[in-house]
Amino acid sequence: MTDCTKSTKDDPVAPQSKTADQYSAEVALRWSAINLYLLRNTPGFTPPVASRALGYVGLALYEAVVPGLPTHRSLAGQLTGLTRLPQPDAKATYNWAVSANAAEAQILRNLFANTSDGNKAKIDSLEVLTLTELKTETGSSEVVDRSVAFGRQIADAIFEWSKTDGGHEGYNRNFPADFKVPLFNGSWQTTENGRKIPMQPYWGNNRTFVAANANLPMPKPLPISADVKSQYFAQYLEVYTKNKSLTQTEKEISIWWADDPSETFTPPGHSYNLARIAIQTAKTDLGKASETLARTGLAVADAFTVCWKCKYRFNNERPYTFVRRAIDPAWIPFWPAPPFPGYTSGHATQSAAAATVLGGIYGDSFSFTDDSHVSRVRDLKRNTDFKARSFTSFWQAAEESAYSRYLGGIHTRQDNETGLTTGKEIGKNVNSLSWKK
Repeated sequence: MTDCTKSTKDDPVAPQSKTADQYSAEVALRWSAINLYLLRNTPGFTPPVASRALGYVGLALYEAVVPGLPTHRSLAGQLTGLTRLPQPDAKATYNWAVSANAAEAQILRNLFANTSDGNKAKIDSLEVLTLTELKTETGSSEVVDRSVAFGRQIADAIFEWSKTDGGHEGYNRNFPADFKVPLFNGSWQTTENGRKIPMQPYWGNNRTFVAANANLPMPKPLPISADVKSQYFAQYLEVYTKNKSLTQTEKEISIWWADDPSETFTPPGHSYNLARIAIQTAKTDLGKASETLARTGLAVADAFTVCWKCKYRFNNERPYTFVRRAIDPAWIPFWPAPPFPGYTSGHATQSAAAATVLGGIYGDSFSFTDDSHVSRVRDLKRNTDFKARSFTSFWQAAEESAYSRYLGGIHTRQDNETGLTTGKEIGKNVNSLSWKK
């Protein structure tokens, strides 16, 4: 890993003496990549469960290097219930890339305890490979051992804290049998996926990372009505009408952002990958990369908690249900309806939260190309290819992510617009933490 440290032209520093922002982002990029791989290849990591994992993995990375960032603060004492974390020896030398490597390996082993033996071996192999390369650059076995120990201590402390948030091992209870589905006019009902119990109905009770996000108001949806003159009817009619006349480009947008958990790294994983793309596009360092992934992880994790709280507060029906009972009994949307209530949109909420924190780091005008799915084969059922999408801002991408669900026929405009608004507030609250001294 020849580019794991960055030299300074005027003031060369020994690798073991460097601050965290003098290392390249390679370690962060390697571990965020395997994190996304695990989301896609580990059973039970539905979007809410995946978002939670991203929150803790990003936080562990940041806390493993923040003592080596003279301008930055730890989030201990700022996040809900996280009062303190292990501290490095102020008089000792550390290699912050080594600490990051150890922390990421350890937190992933803990969070993905149910993954396959083969996947566990991938974690171990990446840790050993990266450490071997970093050892060569560091030179001092004492510094290496100390840095490894600190990274693991951070990961273990964060994992112990994670056990108390309500979502621990959530991959084991995505569809809890004890949940009683509310039945009323306009309530969520089983759609074409056949699920009798909706996904993670208790997820909204989980602890948020940022206290302010737990106190956000739950915006009420439009009053339920089958009256053809009502706003409610108009919203669902619009979805139905649009779904019958999709252009090829609109189909491409819909499938690009679908992020089916059975085939991709999930919607929050898509946002995390946009953070990786930002890191690579900006050619940033380990310190900034760690902050990028931490902010994004916290944002998408809290977005799913807040969104799920709203979903199960109102248990609002999907277009599939309303359209078939009030407009066209034979209608099937372009994209299958996910097995949980519609209002508000998880895509819109988490995409807006991620866009807000990424914009807070890289600016509101940041051009990038999202190539997350270019390797996927053509969707033969929908006669559509996966083509990279280019944007001039993170918010533009968030709006397209939200819009894609309307095009897919699974969300109304109120689902998306309210989700975008709420997600922006969630992201602002993450940005408002004291990241710098």
